[in-house]
Amino acid sequence: MSQKTHYDHLDLPSSASADEIKKSFRALIARYHPDKVQHLGKEFQDMAADRAAELTEAYRILSDAGRRADYDRALGTAPASAPAAPAPARQAAEPEPVEQPAAEAPKGDHRPPTPHKSHAPRADSGSFKQERQVRDEYLVKATLSRFRTAIDAVGGGYDETQLRGFEMAFIPKSKFLSKNKNPRLLGRFLSRVDGPAVAETWTNAGKWTGEEVCVFLLGSSLAPARELATAIAEQRKRSKSKVTLIPVDARDWAAHMPTDAPDVAKSLLAKLRSGT
Repeated sequence: MSQKTHYDHLDLPSSASADEIKKSFRALIARYHPDKVQHLGKEFQDMAADRAAELTEAYRILSDAGRRADYDRALGTAPASAPAAPAPARQAAEPEPVEQPAAEAPKGDHRPPTPHKSHAPRADSGSFKQERQVRDEYLVKATLSRFRTAIDAVGGGYDETQLRGFEMAFIPKSKFLSKNKNPRLLGRFLSRVDGPAVAETWTNAGKWTGEEVCVFLLGSSLAPARELATAIAEQRKRSKSKVTLIPVDARDWAAHMPTDAPDVAKSLLAKLRSGT
């Protein structure tokens, strides 16, 4: 059974402000909401549903001052100077029996008398981050799976190959008595797409010397559009490689598509958005 606290689920310290809790919840639920994986397999949909339920419950408790005070007392994380007054006020407004026993717990007893008994105080931060990376791995797999499905649906045909530094690499299939003029396609997934990521990815993509390459740089968060545009413009000036780089927000498939992007890239993005 999970030993993570509601703070762990929102990837926040117990000292987080109400505004930080709201922002973290909104950012995470956008990634794990079932609507985002409705076109993927049942395994991914079930995992997303479980994660969304964890986030929703954590937000329900921590976004309410009274519930959070009870929860913190149960975990033994409430500051010693924190006033105990909010609990009675909440009892008058929300008489929920299942929530109240925490306020009556004996002093010094940190065991939660409510269904939150399975939650323990925050574990070692390094260990938690590692566990979270494992749990979030399915998002990467789901994104790449959808990318491959879209590639298969793109006209012209592609064969998958390998290129160091990229999760996916595709070369256009040869045509009978003619050359396939479509660019090579690369896909790379990062937790955050920013200026340094653009520079590194561009360099790696340029290893296909003399070939036109189109890179989809996918991320669960993107730097401001101006930062990305500046980084791409700088690489175009400095590099002689035939590279088109397209930053894509894997949460909703919003992309910074260059006006001179090849038609196959525009078609691929449309299929990623539609899930077909």
